[in-house]
Amino acid sequence: MEEDKEGGGEATGQEFPHTIFAIKTALGHEKTVAENLGQKSKRKGAHIFSIIAPTKLRGYVLIEGEKNDKAMEELLKGMQYVRGLVGGELTISIDEIEHYLEPKPIVADITEGDIVEIINGPFKGEKARVKQIDTGKEEITVELFEAMVSIPVTIKGDSVRVLEREDRH
Repeated sequence: MEEDKEGGGEATGQEFPHTIFAIKTALGHEKTVAENLGQKSKRKGAHIFSIIAPTKLRGYVLIEGEKNDKAMEELLKGMQYVRGLVGGELTISIDEIEHYLEPKPIVADITEGDIVEIINGPFKGEKARVKQIDTGKEEITVELFEAMVSIPVTIKGDSVRVLEREDRH
């Protein structure tokens, strides 16, 4: 029992016995590293609580785990696409990464007046101008360019790709 207390000395005096580690990865392989790390941590019985590979944070994977740098470095040793553990006095708080944890609405990057291409559904390949956005339903109403009569069509926000942005002065 006394050996266990001494062995966990790094966490002694800490307010929280776990932290968030930043792992540097090869660009484009963040998801692979996260999946492999999850599998390896289960096999080795590592004290990892969560792993996140945010798409907006290229080249990094964030890991919530027991505050033990040596154990984390040992777990990462020999893993493909891992460039290393971001070291130093780095302590990441949940507040700093919270925006990666909250899903962003599909229509967040679309504004009224944008010109879009419909990428699926019965109007696939058609170009249109965005007339209205319903953020709650994640739908947009567009007006097709090549239609004989101007009829508004409501489609899901993930069914379009923005081609031109409306001037935002």
